Amino acid sequence: MTEFSISKGSKGGHPLEVSTPCGASLESILCTEELRRRPLRPAEFDKENSALVSLASALADSPGTILQTLADKVLEVLQADSAGLSLLTKDEKRFYWAAIAGAWAPHIGGGTQRAFGPCGDVLDRNIPLLFTHWERRYPYLGTAVPLAEEGLLVPFYVNGKAVGTIWAIAHDKRRQFDTEDLRLLESMGRFASAAYQAVESIENLKFEIAQREKAETALLGLNNDLEARVRVRTEELEERNAAARQATASLQAAFQQIEVLKDQLYKENIALREEIDQTSMFEEIIGTAHPLKEVLARVSKVAPTDSIVLITGETGTGKELIARALHKRSGRASRVFVSVNCAGIPPALVASELFGHEKGSFTGALQRRIGRFELAEGGTIFLDEVGELQAETQIALLRVLQEREFERVGGAQPLPADVRLIAATNRDLKAAIAEGSFRSDLFYRLNVFPIEMPSLRARKDDIPLLAEYFIHRYAGKMGKRFSSISKESLEMLQSYTWPGNIRQLQNVIERSVIICETGTLTIDESWVAGKALENSNSIQPLPQKLAEDEKSRIEAALAEARGRVSGPSGAAVKLGMPASTLESKIRALKINKHSFKAAA
Repeated sequence: MTEFSISKGSKGGHPLEVSTPCGASLESILCTEELRRRPLRPAEFDKENSALVSLASALADSPGTILQTLADKVLEVLQADSAGLSLLTKDEKRFYWAAIAGAWAPHIGGGTQRAFGPCGDVLDRNIPLLFTHWERRYPYLGTAVPLAEEGLLVPFYVNGKAVGTIWAIAHDKRRQFDTEDLRLLESMGRFASAAYQAVESIENLKFEIAQREKAETALLGLNNDLEARVRVRTEELEERNAAARQATASLQAAFQQIEVLKDQLYKENIALREEIDQTSMFEEIIGTAHPLKEVLARVSKVAPTDSIVLITGETGTGKELIARALHKRSGRASRVFVSVNCAGIPPALVASELFGHEKGSFTGALQRRIGRFELAEGGTIFLDEVGELQAETQIALLRVLQEREFERVGGAQPLPADVRLIAATNRDLKAAIAEGSFRSDLFYRLNVFPIEMPSLRARKDDIPLLAEYFIHRYAGKMGKRFSSISKESLEMLQSYTWPGNIRQLQNVIERSVIICETGTLTIDESWVAGKALENSNSIQPLPQKLAEDEKSRIEAALAEARGRVSGPSGAAVKLGMPASTLESKIRALKINKHSFKAAA
């Protein structure tokens, strides 16, 4: 059994059950050839053009009702008794009457079977058809009143595929369709294709908007839940801090002898650091030393502005942590923070990485790529190791800072750059300017608000705090628990010079947590004993013979690499050393690397 719904305006008001087709043959109800023999009328181009202009205006103003407007216009132009549009369902098994005007208007929303109905026959033959008394072949249409004397149906298409029919009906013999009616209906059918696509695009857009709003609501819920958890955890830590302070006071009052009191105070300080309120820390920047406080005071002042910040200091001092703190305390905190290590990108790809590229802009550019500046739109971009940028990239970056816009590689359309720039380097940029490897105009653009990070040697009082923080962090990851760090180990940590700064201290603590099996953490003396390694940025003078040999090797590599230091074919690869180390040696040995470019 096949179900056919005539809609609430149909006779009986209920779906009609239709058996296997047993009506008249299709040929017996077609009079398409007769239509072509009927008297010809002059083409009504003015009426057609007026109707199409009216429909185009309606599509622009009210796309949601354009199908009904089209049905009304067909009724008017063809002077029919009823007119409408039948659309295939997505499973292509039925037609539903999407819009109806005239006498059949109450039947809107009904439809016919795809396999047994006039609309299906039109799509099967893929030509316009004129029917007469179609209820003889399709008995279920006898319930759609008033009956149709003639029905003219034209298929319409989207992207070459038939998706429905547009039709006009005469309910008595006073109105007979002719070839001019067919031409006008075909013209309306072509407009129906455009209207169908417009309605479908609007529905798809509404669906996408609804899905996005749903996702945003879910994300907001997750964010609110996270904030609630943070508040609960903060309250717990504050309660534990209060308990720790009370315990410290009790312990101090319990001991009478000075020596015992000193040892007890040391243990209490360790316990207090374990219970320290993490929410009181300045992000992950831990310490109370005066040089660090000065840095954080400068961060607090410049963070709310959009000024460019240049962070300098030795490697491992926490320059990226400061950059993230600046972002989180700025007006852009709700937007993205994009970090770029300029030294970690091959020179040939730096421009593409920062500014993106268009499809086909170079070999291997198979599709358009969004650059880091575009990703950071509205947020903050952090350029670490900015002193390693090549000359051509420095020029492009200077333009971004001056014009607040950039172009993708291979593109010609300027794109706005609404980003806050923070740069960092462990190089001496003034020395780089003097030797010609860094542009002075770019330096002055970057050096709006300089912040110099203190070395760990200048923050020795912070070493116990940092050590306890790293112990707690790595012990938790490894499922271990330490009651304290030995006094001797702490003294060793404070007496060491730490050329690698906080990063080196972090590595030593992690290594100790892995190895130590007792409740008190101890540090292997050999790890922090002896003369510290030279800082990679300061090469000590070499003995004369050794310096000459070193200089000859570097000059030979530079000549072979045509003055290029970094990159796959650079001198650093040929010499088997990091590019930053080679740059330091070039400065120390007073080698002019640019002369090798000129020679090439």
